[in-house]
Order: sequence, then structure tokens, then C-alpha cells
Amino acid sequence: GHVRAMQRVDLATCARRSDADRQLADAVPDAALRAFLLQSLAIGPDGAAWRLNLDVLADQMPQIMGFPDLPGTYDGPTLFLSGTRSDYVNDAHWPLIRALFPAAERVVLPGVGHWLHAEAPGPFVEAVNGFLDR
Repeated sequence: GHVRAMQRVDLATCARRSDADRQLADAVPDAALRAFLLQSLAIGPDGAAWRLNLDVLADQMPQIMGFPDLPGTYDGPTLFLSGTRSDYVNDAHWPLIRALFPAAERVVLPGVGHWLHAEAPGPFVEAVNGFLDR
């Protein structure tokens, strides 16, 4: 995934973000997503370094991407916002979501992947504001 691609960037050869961008291009073809990932890259007088602990993220990704067994429910308003190009929240998940969050509302942004706020900031903010303004 993206964390592994970030780990493969040769930071010793990165004097600017564009150097890392070129290295990520094959693994992460979406330029907007690369720009989002590269916000976590610090370039300083001592070289480049990721601000994230990529080793821990890679090690814990199954836990991060998994779904815990929760004993209760939440009856309040809840927004599940996803993109059509992402399988993080799909039709197969919806029965469990509704069981845990009975008042859940689902909004799916067309043509958007996992990183809604980076790939479609306008529609993302509009959906969130629409939910919060109720």
C-alpha cells in the first residue's frame, strides 16, 4: 500500500518534495494523493525525513484497517462518508454498520478513493457541513 511505497522512497536523494514525488509516482499514480502523502515529508538542512512512524504504521496496518468487535451501539446521528473508488466502506459492511449505528447515514462521493478530503475537498466539506448543519 501507500505506507510501503513511502518506505521505499530513498530519502538520501530527496533535496525537495518533487524528488520524493517522482519516486512515488509509479506506486501512487494519483498526483493529488501523492501531494497529500508528501505533506508528511520534512525537508531540512539535515536532509529529508518522514514525520510519520512508517514502520509502526506498516506493522499495525491490519489493526488500523480492521474493524473491532464492539459490544454496544450508538443511536445518535452518524455520517459514513466514502468514495466510489474505495472499498473501505462498501455494501457488504452496511448491515454491521447499521446494527452498531442505527441512525447512520451514508454518503458516497462519486469518483473518489480512500482520501476523500485530499481527492475531493469541496464535496467532502459540503457533505460534512450538510450533516453538521442539521
